[in-house]
Amino acid sequence: MPIDPDFQTKRQVSGEHNGHKVWGTVEPPATLGIHGTNVAVDWDVCVGDGVCADVCPVSLYEMIDTSGHPISNRKADPAREKECIQCLACEMQCPAAAIKITQAP
Repeated sequence: MPIDPDFQTKRQVSGEHNGHKVWGTVEPPATLGIHGTNVAVDWDVCVGDGVCADVCPVSLYEMIDTSGHPISNRKADPAREKECIQCLACEMQCPAAAIKITQAP
């Protein structure tokens, strides 16, 4: 199941990680929420293959260890989401459709 494009209206901010918001329930290791706002990655959907990090021309992703998660043991973290140039390469290439890019306000 892909990231919910309406997560910002359907979920509450539950915390912060690496300087970005985390949306929704976080109960490690199984439930990790959506990380980021304008560059949002649903960690519960992310398969951790790193293609987003590979195709991002501004290197905004860091791969983070998430040992014990049922889908993968690493996730793409939008650690530098403010640097996003909105090329959509990561969103288009994500095999799990775990990424949603939106305009910054």
